[in-house]
Order: sequence, then structure tokens, then C-alpha cells
Amino acid sequence: MKTTRIAYSHRLNAGKYAALVEQARRLGRVRSEVWQRYASVGGARLTDRQVRDGWLADGTHRQFGVLANAWKETVRDAMADITANFEAAKVPVRRAIRRHTSDPAQRRRLFGLLKADRWAEDPYLSRLMRSRWRRGHNRTRDQIVVRADQHNTRVDARGRLWLAVPGLVRRQLVRIPLNTTFVPTGTLRLILRGDRVEIHYQIDAAMMKTSQRPCGEATIGVDKGYTEALTDSDGNYHGEGLGHLLTTESDRLKERNRRRAKVRSVANTAALRGNHAKADRIARNNLGAIKRDRQAGRHQARVRTEIFTAVHRVVDTAAIVVAEDLTKTFAGRKQFGRNTNRRLAAWTKGVTAEALTNVSERRGSALVHVNAAYTSQVCHRCGALGHRSGDRLHCTSCGVVWQADVNAAINVLRRHGDPDITLRTPHHVVKQIVQARADRHRSRLPLPDSSPARQAESESSEVLSNEQ
Repeated sequence: MKTTRIAYSHRLNAGKYAALVEQARRLGRVRSEVWQRYASVGGARLTDRQVRDGWLADGTHRQFGVLANAWKETVRDAMADITANFEAAKVPVRRAIRRHTSDPAQRRRLFGLLKADRWAEDPYLSRLMRSRWRRGHNRTRDQIVVRADQHNTRVDARGRLWLAVPGLVRRQLVRIPLNTTFVPTGTLRLILRGDRVEIHYQIDAAMMKTSQRPCGEATIGVDKGYTEALTDSDGNYHGEGLGHLLTTESDRLKERNRRRAKVRSVANTAALRGNHAKADRIARNNLGAIKRDRQAGRHQARVRTEIFTAVHRVVDTAAIVVAEDLTKTFAGRKQFGRNTNRRLAAWTKGVTAEALTNVSERRGSALVHVNAAYTSQVCHRCGALGHRSGDRLHCTSCGVVWQADVNAAINVLRRHGDPDITLRTPHHVVKQIVQARADRHRSRLPLPDSSPARQAESESSEVLSNEQ
């Protein structure tokens, strides 16, 4: 298993950064040309080697003014993106095929043509693919892909790590000081943002220290939250600082955007009055994105650290982690206010899903996805649908108030191995099953107003009637 790491340049010389920007701009033209020519139904079937051989034959590569290895790696990367886009277009087509026919033989034929990229032979498949796959365009101008054998590193006398990558001139390398002592290896992706270079590279997950930690032995259900990253079925909370982190950042963004809106209004007014020098000065000095993007990057890094740490604590005690599938899209019907929507817009559901999958795979625990429909609304004791208010679930049947996330985690754990509710069971069917189970449970309970004496009297009379 591979995982991506990011290193950053440290106090990079302005001249070197300008040279990298020019190289990325020229390689952006390469990427745009690939997408313009081959991001179509016919072009997606070509390989990057066929494209490179064609460009070498007709001399297309000469117009870009970059070294051979640089444009070839860019072509390979762009063709990989096009292929991934093409395969993604097949996903809704497969769903449409399942809705279109229930005949196993017909489904098998259509799926076979789609898998073999022979869908043009069938009019129905051709129509579907052409409606889902549209010609793409690419305007990326800030990336440089460096092959594994084209870069090297060295450590200077002060212990700083320097990365040397090819520039625009043959045999003249651009040396970048890094903020880390961990040597980047393999194919590198350099992304230029705000006078700084991000070096993205992959490492083997087995080399990470956290991958050496063994997992636990228990089976635990977990429920995602806002105040904390995860709550498990044992009543433990993990990542309790997440809610404060998200709320603080949301409030900071609200205030910052309010101030920027005022400044932007002044700039727009100046432009309308013909004072373009003032408008340009405000836009250049007060409405930049460099500081904003760096603050956003630091916030995202803190969120990821909080969530991954929480997942590691869960896996420390669990050999099997039962959770809902957080990669699915949920459309809620409840309307919230602006502040709530802003905070939920920063919801870290995708990061939590990535952390659960990544950590479980690296540390040898099993991640089991279950159907989470109504797990946060059902009382785990009696199975009846309750009323949730904030972090409390009020059960109207047994009269108990539960902590909502703990209750949901217990219900998620019980869904593991449930013979009636599978991962694909529709939510309305789940509700019917839940209500039927609650009715059966309620029918075995004593009447709410019956006293112990009357219960004993009814039991004795039942015994006498049975003896008679």
C-alpha cells in the first residue's frame, strides 16, 4: 500500500521559483494539448506511448520548448487522467444498465462490451457513453512531474536537505531547499503555490511507524460526529478537539470574509469612478490568496491529524471496526441556518472515510461497512424510533434519554451480521423492519400503568387458567 507525503520548499530563491513557474507554464501547454486532442471517445483508447511516438514523428514536441523527459512525463500523467475520467464515466452507465434490463444474459452482454471498450458496437451503450463522457479541457499551469531517475538530493553542512530537479536547460538543475530531512523518492509532482513549492511523493505504508503498531482484538462499532471525530460502541470518544477546531475556523472565515467583502466593495466603487490605480492597488495588496491558501492548508492538516489520531485510537482496541459507508452522498431534508450550513460545509466525512480505510488496511484490522439508516434515531434497548434533540435521543417507548452518538454506535455494531438489513437495503424498507421489530418488542412488555402487585396477580391468574 502506498501513501502520499508532501514536503515544502523553505526560503526558495525568487529567481529559481520564477524559472520553475515558466517551466510549469510550458508543461501546462503540453497538458492542454493532450486533453484537446485525446480527451474524446476515440482518443481515450490510446496509450501514452502511442501519443509520444506520434508527437516525435510529426514534430509536435518542438513547439513547447521543454526537455524530452519533462514533456513525456506530462503526456503520461495527462493520459492517465483521461483514462481515469473515461473509466469514471462507465460507473453511471453500469447503473443505467441495471435499471434498463433484468435479463441476466442481456446484462452480461452489455457489461462485457463495456469492459472490453467495445460499447460502440451497441447503439444503446454508445448513446449512454456519449451522454456521460464529454470532451474535457485542462488549464493546469502549476505542476511539474519529475521522473524517479531525474532528481537527486544532498544534505549541506548545516543539515539542510536540497532537492535538485531538471530545469529548462539541459544539464542545469534547479536546487530547492526543503523543510524536511526525509528524502523524497520515486516520481515527484511539484505544485507551485504562493511562492512556495509543494513536493508530492509516495512511500510504502509499511515504512511508517504507525503501521508497526498492532491492532486490538475487539469488535467495535463507531459513529462519526461533529463535536468529536468518532464515538465507539463502548461509550468512548475519540478526537474530541475536532468540533472546537471546525467551529473556530468557521467563525474565523465568517469574520474574514466579511472584512474582505467591505474591501472589495471599496475597490469596485473606485473602479466604477475610474480610479483603476486604486482598485488595482487594493486587489494586489488586500485581496490576495497566498496567505488565505496557506491558512487553509494548515487548518486542513490539523483536521487530518485529529481524525487520523482518533482512528488510530479506535484500531488500538479493535480487530474489526464496524462503520457506515461515509463515501455515500446523503441528501438531508432538514433546513439549517447559515452558520450551521457553513460549519457542516466543512464536514470532514471524506477525511474520516479515508482514515478508516487507510489505518485499518495498514494495521491489519478489518473495516466492515453496514447500513446506517435510522441508527441515530432508534433506541438500542427497545428498538423504537425516538426523538433526537442535539446530542440526546429521547426514547418515547421506554422513556430513557441516551447519548445520541453512543446509541448510534451501538446500533451500527448490531447491524453487523443483521440477516434482514444488508448494506443495500433501501431506507424505507429498513424503517419498516425497525418498526416491526419495535412492535414485537412492545407486545412482550407489561402495561405502562401496571403495578408489581397487579403484575403478580395477572401472572397467578394466568397460571391457574393454564392448570384448569
